[in-house]
Amino acid sequence: MATQSNVQLQWVANASRRSGRLPLRSAFLFFLFLNCVYLLTSSGRVRTIDEIDPVLQAESLVLRHSTAIPQAVNSGIYFGKRDQAGAPRSAWPFGHGLMIAPWSAAGHWLARLPGMPRDISDLVISAATCWSNATYAAVTATALFLIFFQIAGEMAGRQRLAMVCSLVVAFATPLFVYSGWLYSEPVTAALFVTAALLLFGTGREAGLPCALAGGLLLGFSIHVRPANMVTVLIFIAASVFLNREDDEKGYAYRTAAILVCVMAVSGALYLARNYVFFGNAFDFGVPATAENGKDIESWHNPLWRGVVGFLFSPGKSVFLFCPPMILGILGLPHLWRRNRALTVLAAAAPVCNLILYSFRTQWEGSYCYGPRYLLPGLMLLCLPIAALLSDARLSDEVRWLRPVFWITVIVGFAVQAIGLSTNIMEDMVRNHYYNANWDYQMNYSAITGQLHLIWKYLHVAPTAVGLGWDRWFVLLRSAGANPALLSGIIWSLLAGALLFGLLTWRSVRASS
Repeated sequence: MATQSNVQLQWVANASRRSGRLPLRSAFLFFLFLNCVYLLTSSGRVRTIDEIDPVLQAESLVLRHSTAIPQAVNSGIYFGKRDQAGAPRSAWPFGHGLMIAPWSAAGHWLARLPGMPRDISDLVISAATCWSNATYAAVTATALFLIFFQIAGEMAGRQRLAMVCSLVVAFATPLFVYSGWLYSEPVTAALFVTAALLLFGTGREAGLPCALAGGLLLGFSIHVRPANMVTVLIFIAASVFLNREDDEKGYAYRTAAILVCVMAVSGALYLARNYVFFGNAFDFGVPATAENGKDIESWHNPLWRGVVGFLFSPGKSVFLFCPPMILGILGLPHLWRRNRALTVLAAAAPVCNLILYSFRTQWEGSYCYGPRYLLPGLMLLCLPIAALLSDARLSDEVRWLRPVFWITVIVGFAVQAIGLSTNIMEDMVRNHYYNANWDYQMNYSAITGQLHLIWKYLHVAPTAVGLGWDRWFVLLRSAGANPALLSGIIWSLLAGALLFGLLTWRSVRASS
């Protein structure tokens, strides 16, 4: 039996390297389904400067074709530095604002519709801009579906297995909860996972178009968040492990060379931007202090504190807020036999980001639910799930895996649903997420805080706009938007979710 199992596993490993056409129709339908669901569950709210700032940058790009944000200064929420010409610049680069600019434009159009009072235009624009993360989270899960499909090799029902793995990631990991807010992590995750699909999906050297496209996505990612450079270096290291047995002479390490060249150009452009704006290539425009004079943008946090917080604290533990990562860890040896480049990426990226952000002074990620900064790395750590499940099916090792699988999925979904239920800021402000010195309280639990709010709003009505159930349509209705207009949007999204969900199910079923 053991010999037969090894033969089956070797067959799948060989098959995964020659996997055929990708199920693009199923992937597209799955993307539309997720986008509709995520739009329905989106909060439509921007609460912290990390969310407000990209809204302002996107608005400036749409209305003034500039990344300067004078409106932030006028409204008293400015966090950044003036450039050499005196224009107020954000402390963060333009990448996130550029990625969400189309939704900002849609928000300005939506705010002019009949039924939307002019005095809530800012809420409407913010809500529409926040919807962008529904799309980028759907892109992330869809790209993972295509990678899972390739990892499964040529086994029977590979598309169904890939869909199961994708649904786990879509609804039982922090990708679900962050699809409803406007932090930059879903954008970064979409860039990373799509790049992994283009560069490492087959396990062999990527073709020139795919290598260039993947390199450009990674190069752009540092303009979303400069710290993404650490993960990009992991991509370069992972490219060394690509299978080159069948490559023609002269193509070895082409992917690595392209990535190095693209990143050198992208990094040089970033430094040139700093020089033009601030007269110093290494001046990133970040203020020295923030709340009450606290230094939040430095990297002086004790390593042990960040590591302990990310692993074991009730408010930031990756095991608590992303249980499917346990399946990913168990699947690393299985993925190694199929795709070594993806294995290096899945194993090294989360660890390197854990260490990197543990040094960050504001390692907790400001007001947020769970380990926000680690979200992109956790998406990569979920890659081995498909290898684990497919190998278990081939070798009949299902008994121990089935309860582990269902426990991680159920707990993961429950944690995300709790986080999306009510306004997280309400509990965090009242129950001392930070102390008087703006230091994160390690014993704070966002999950228990949210449960208390759920119980509260099952019995009493919110006392102010923005409190209570955290849905964009609840917020806009409370602010005075026309209920008929909101109902039309909601029913359209519900119909889309049902239609595309049914078509996705039929497409996957037909492939089996």
